[in-house]
This record gives sequence, C-alpha cells and structure tokens, in this order.
Amino acid sequence: MLEHVRRLTALTPTINLSILETNLQRCQWVNQFKQILSQMILTGFITDTYAASRLINFSTHSNFIPFYYSLKIFNHLHNPNTFIWNTVMRSHLEHHNSPHQAINFYKLFLLQNTPPDHYTYPILLRSCAARVSEPEGQQIHDHVVKSGFDSDVYVRNTLINLYAVCGNMVSARKVFKESLVLDMVSWNTLLAGYVNVGDVGEAEFVYDRMPVRNTIASNSMIVLFGRKGCVVKARRLFDLIEGKDMVSWSALISCYEQNGMCEEALVLFVNMNVCGVMVDEVVMVTAISACTSLSVVLMGRSVHGLAAKVGIQDYVSLQNALIHLYSSCGEILDAQKLFNGGVLLDLVSWNSMISGYLMCGLIEDAKTLFDSMVEKDVVSWSAMISGYAQHGCFTEAVTLFQEMQLLGIRPDETALVSVISACTHMAALDLGKWIHAYISKNKFQVNVILGTTLLDMYMKCGCVENALEVFYAMEEKGVSTWNALILGLAMNGLVEKSLNMFEKMKNTTTLPNEITFMGVLGACRHMGLVDEGRRYFSSMTQEHKIEPNVKHYGCVVDLLGRAGLLKEAEELIESMPMAPDVATWGALLGACRKHLNNEMGERLGRKLIQLQPDHDGFHVLLSNIYASKGNWSNVLEIRGNMAHHGVVKIPGCSVIEANGTVHEFLAGDKTHSQIKDIELMLNVVAAKLKIEGYAPITNEVSLDIDEEEKETALFSHSEKLAVAFGLITIPPPAPIRIIKNLRICNDCHTVVKLISKAFDREIVIRDRHRFHHFKHGSCSCLDFW
Repeated sequence: MLEHVRRLTALTPTINLSILETNLQRCQWVNQFKQILSQMILTGFITDTYAASRLINFSTHSNFIPFYYSLKIFNHLHNPNTFIWNTVMRSHLEHHNSPHQAINFYKLFLLQNTPPDHYTYPILLRSCAARVSEPEGQQIHDHVVKSGFDSDVYVRNTLINLYAVCGNMVSARKVFKESLVLDMVSWNTLLAGYVNVGDVGEAEFVYDRMPVRNTIASNSMIVLFGRKGCVVKARRLFDLIEGKDMVSWSALISCYEQNGMCEEALVLFVNMNVCGVMVDEVVMVTAISACTSLSVVLMGRSVHGLAAKVGIQDYVSLQNALIHLYSSCGEILDAQKLFNGGVLLDLVSWNSMISGYLMCGLIEDAKTLFDSMVEKDVVSWSAMISGYAQHGCFTEAVTLFQEMQLLGIRPDETALVSVISACTHMAALDLGKWIHAYISKNKFQVNVILGTTLLDMYMKCGCVENALEVFYAMEEKGVSTWNALILGLAMNGLVEKSLNMFEKMKNTTTLPNEITFMGVLGACRHMGLVDEGRRYFSSMTQEHKIEPNVKHYGCVVDLLGRAGLLKEAEELIESMPMAPDVATWGALLGACRKHLNNEMGERLGRKLIQLQPDHDGFHVLLSNIYASKGNWSNVLEIRGNMAHHGVVKIPGCSVIEANGTVHEFLAGDKTHSQIKDIELMLNVVAAKLKIEGYAPITNEVSLDIDEEEKETALFSHSEKLAVAFGLITIPPPAPIRIIKNLRICNDCHTVVKLISKAFDREIVIRDRHRFHHFKHGSCSCLDFW
C-alpha cells in the first residue's frame, strides 16, 4: 500500500500533529481520510507513534471508514504502542461485536512484548464477559496479577463483573472483599451479579451495606423483587427512592405486570404520566401487555396514542405488543393494519400476526401469511401446528409437523404437545408412538406438560401399559399428570387401580382438584360403585374443601341412574345449588331408557325438548323410548319436530388407523375404497356369529320396518364396518383399535365380543363414555356402560 501511494505523486506535502488534528476534525468522507493517510505516508509522519494512534483512533470510531481499512493501516505500523493495541481491541469488542477477535489480538500483543496498561485488561475482561467465558477470564485474571494491575479499581471492577456475568458469585465476592479501594461501581457491580442470579438474600445483604444507595442500585433491587414475586418489598423500596427516574417507574410497573397485578400496573403507568415522567418503549410494552392480560382494548388504544404522541409508535417491539393486544381482543383488522403498515417488521411481528389470525379463528389467513414468509423459525411452525390442533384441524397439524421434519427443523415443546394432541384426537397411535420415540432419541426434556400429553394420548388410545411407563418415568408430576392417569385408568376399565392411584396421590404433596374428582367419580360410575361414589362426593367438601360443580353433580346423577336409582337421581338434580346442564338431564333420560322407565322418560323427555328444542340428544332418546314401546306415531311426531326446528341427529362415526393412515366410517357408509372387501368380510363375520349363537338385538333400531331390514341396518353401524376393515388390514396379534363418536349400542357390543372370540382378536373401542377392551369373548366393562 505504501509503494502504491508513493507512485501517485512526487510531491511531498507538509503535515504535523496540529495539521493532522485539524484535518481529522474536518474529515467527513472516506476520500478525505485517504488524502490524510497519503500525506502521513509520504512524509513519513506515519512512523510517529502518537500521530499513528490519533489516526487509528479516528478511523475505528468513524462510521464511514470500513473496519478492515483500519486493520490494514494497523498491519503496516512498525511499532504500534499500547494505546493503538487497546484501540483496535476495544473496537472489536464495542463496535463490531467480535470479542473473540479482541482476545486473539491480545495474543499477538503479547508476542510483540508491548507492555499492557490499566486500560488493556478491562477490555479483555469485558470481552470474556461478552463470551461468558470464565476459563479465558481466569487466564486474564492471572495476567492481571502477574502484571501488577490487580490493585487498580477499574480492573478489579471488570473482574467482579466477569465472574458475576458467568454466575460465579463466590469468585466475584472474593475479588470484591480483597479490593483495597471500592467505589460505587464496585458495589453496583456486585449487587447486579446477585440480581442476575436471583439471590434475594445476598442482594439485600449487599444493598443494606452500601455506603451510598443510589437510584441505580435501588432500581436493580426492584427488578429482582419483581422477578421473585416480592411485590410488597418492591413497592416499599420504590416509595423510599427520592430521585425516582424512568427506570424506577418502569421496574415497578413491570413487577406488577409480571406478578399478575395488571390493574395496579396500569394505575402506576397513569400516575407516571401524571407526574410528567418521560416514557420509553420498554414501559409502554409492559403497559400494553397488562392491557392484553385484562382485555382492555380501550386502555390499550390510549397507550398506542401516547406512543404516537411521543414519537415511538414505530418501534418494532411496541408494534408487536400492539398486534398481540388487538388480535387477542378480537380487533384483528387493527392488528392487520399495524402489520401492513409496519416499516421495521421482524420475525416476532410475523409470528404475532399469525397467532392473531389463529386466535380469531382465521386459519386460512394465518396459513397464507405463513406460506408467504421468506424466513420461518420454530415459533412460526409451532404457532401454525398449535393453531390447527386448537381448531380441530388435526390432519393439517400432523401434515405440517411432518413437513417440518422433512426440512430438518427441530420442534419445540409447543409443537410436540400440539401434534401429540392431534394424534390423540385422530387415534393415530402409530404416529404418536413415532413422536414418542423421536422425543427419546433426540433427548427432549419430558417435563410435566409434555409427559402428561404423552400419557393422555396412550390412555385415550387404550395403551394403558405405555401410559404407565410414561407416568413412572416422569421425574416431576403435576396435578394434571395424576388427573390424566386416574381418568385414563377409569376409562379403560381399571377402576380399582384408578381409585388406588387416587389414594397414592393423596399421599404426595400434589393436592387433588375439581378435575381429579371428575376422574374418581367417573371411575365409580363406570363400575356402578354407588356407595363409594357417594362417599367420594361427600369428601369433596368435607375433606378437601372443594365445592362440587355441575359436572360433579351430573356424574353422580349418572352413577345413580345407571344403578337404577332413578328417583334418587331426580331428587339430586332438584337439590342442586346451580341449574343442571344438558349432560345431567341427558344422563337421567338415558337411565330411564336403559331401565325401561318409560313414564319418567316420557315426562322428562317432553320437558327437556320444550326447554331445548334444538338439542338432538333429547329428541333421539325420547324417540327411542317411544320406539321401544312400538309407539311409532310418537316417533314420527318427534322426527317431525326435529325437521321443523332443523335438528339433525349426529351420525355414528368410527375411526381406525391402519398402516399409518387414519380411516373414517359413517353408519351405512358405501364410499370407502375397499367397501367390497369390507362387505365380504361382514358376510364372513355373520356366518361365524351364527355359529356362536348370535341373535340380532333389533330393538336397537328405532324404525318401523320389518325384522330383516332391522338386521341389515344393525350390520351397517360404523363400528362394525371399522372392525371388518381392521380384520382385513391389521394382521394379528396387533389389536384393532377404533374410536367412535357416540355410545356403542348393545348389539354392536355383543357382536364385537363374539368377533373377539371367533377370530381370536383383541379389539379396543373407545366410545364417547369409555373404553371397551374386547378379548376372548368378554369386555373390560363387564357389560356395564
């Protein structure tokens, strides 16, 4: 570079230190700087160490001179002094986010035998702190001691900061205690270290012993108190601060918001404005988050207006918070307007908008936006998968998860939980097992949420052993985990084990809640344990101080009704402290149908249809009661009422997974691609059942048709079609697993029991109430469901 400059001109311009300083002050362009550099090279003034240091200091601090150009100049200096080395190392750290290069330069620095000074080591220690590299920091610490700079207060403060940033408060405290001179930076640095590691006790100890407690220290303590839930302490300290600044107000507002005291946060935010304290985007984001938690969109609009008035409405973090606020409150057009008008959008903006669309049920809009993203992160994928699962688009959730896998993107907990939930609803056991294996292989931490979701999937697919393996492998179990276990065991007919697990739960530190008792009462209901059910119901209030809700009453009504105690069940409904819901009345009406109490059934059915003329279940149950008596005129009347009110009976639907694909069957379905094979298998089944002595239960058919037509109608039920398909496609000894949306009828239950014996197959059917594990001609429900 020097030879090239010499060839440019034969002139030898004059330059000295005064001229250099003047020219540097006026320098605003790269070309001007190059002219100054040329003069220094041509005159040989570049060899003046002090002049070279002024040149390097200017170039490394100028935003119009590329850093590589400064490094080129540095590399041509013959004897750079300590100041120049420090300048280049500091520039690596502060201006170019390359702390590792600062440390590399120090290694070159040592080879040149240039003596360090008390500015050198703070730069290096800060570089180690930026890399959170304690081993490198300890090496620099050794150099500090050997060089004799360990008594310098600036050096010792950066040492305290290094160890604090690395979480080693023992070493930080040791350096602090061994310091001969302590200033406010020393105290604040040590305090900040304890704040960062969340040690309230030690932080208070240091704060109480500070010679001067300035606002910075007090603000740090408020931040710590807020993070640790010590709201009263935070408020007390805030009130004692004489020189409250913006950070003080912001810290306490954040403290309130973090601890769920959003109303208090907004009141304080208003007071902050009344007091004329300047606001920034940080405190505004906190205020908007509080508005979102409280769903107070009007207050949010006021904060938005204040941001516009102050001139910070275009800050991306503020825009993201506002997008989340508006979409959470259903104001999706306002969120969309912000997003479309955003100048500086980031990934959070896109993800917030996608989440907003999903929260408002606009799935197609979310997918369109997702597909248009140039760059997606794991949050983008998780948001879409979670949104699909929450809105019942289970197939789409699974498909998107599989696409994510093909692209090699590692899912997060949200995506895994959502896709496992989708597998549960779809009865996609094979895929669910694959995801479980994927979690194990990739060493994901199975926490309470993920473990409970896996357990629930296995229980709802009838795989009790797998569910128990997950349960016992979980290091931490929450109340949701115990609830999933108790409910799952009861649903799968293991009532005694379910109740035993409840007793074990009571011996742990986990307290049962309302959902726990739904599982316990459900277990009693599944086996007709009336006395036990009454006892558990009473223990809710007497032993556990839990007030029963309408679902608990409904469960006991169902328990009594199934046992034939119809009068007691009706009396319990009349004594309920709240209005009974549809499920409670439906349980009693169903019991009337089961126990052939047509008088009570007709009375209740007529009453309930008047109360809720659009409820299909009431119409169907009453129609069935009339049909069982052969009262076809009333059956026609009920069906006429249903047509008049637009009430449609939900068709029976059964789902089965075979070879990784989920198949769906409706009653009387003729659309399946293998329907001919299925019908042939049904003929084989009918022949085998005849040998077993099967007689169709034709009173299940609520139609005024002849017996032969009733038998044909029975054999077209969705679960029978699914079982026949399973016999064709799922080789033994694998179980045939089916999920049905309605209660399995008596005839289907009898048929599947006989099939399990005649074909020597294990068949698992989950209906809307429970699991039925059919094996060797018997069912786990013991014919009580």
